[in-house]
Amino acid sequence: MLPDGSFGENLTVPGVDPNAALIGEQWRIGEELVLQVTSPRLPCKTFAARMGVVGWAKRFGADGRPGAYLRVVRPGTVQAGDPVRISHRPDHNVSVSMAFSAFTTSPGLLKGLFAAGDDLSDEMRVYVHSKLT
Repeated sequence: MLPDGSFGENLTVPGVDPNAALIGEQWRIGEELVLQVTSPRLPCKTFAARMGVVGWAKRFGADGRPGAYLRVVRPGTVQAGDPVRISHRPDHNVSVSMAFSAFTTSPGLLKGLFAAGDDLSDEMRVYVHSKLT
């Protein structure tokens, strides 16, 4: 078993599946903090080198559970045991898992990412446009 932080995560929330979260979904943690799901984590050379396992990026991608990057919408203090609640769920079906698959193993899904509308980050939008043109 790998220790917490091995994947670069800053926050581990038992019982919450970040891969099923929708791009643009917002989580309220505790009384103040609000985070927004922005994109799947994609394996990179730095991450692979840190893990020290040959073929790690491919293995990570094949597993299909990338986790998510989140941005701070409203800062706040977080403590162990604080409840995590979905405070906003977008009206589209673009999940972290779908976006990850589109970027890695199933490029046929790329066009479907546009269903996220304004929840799709500028960086993701540019990437999808570059792959589709």
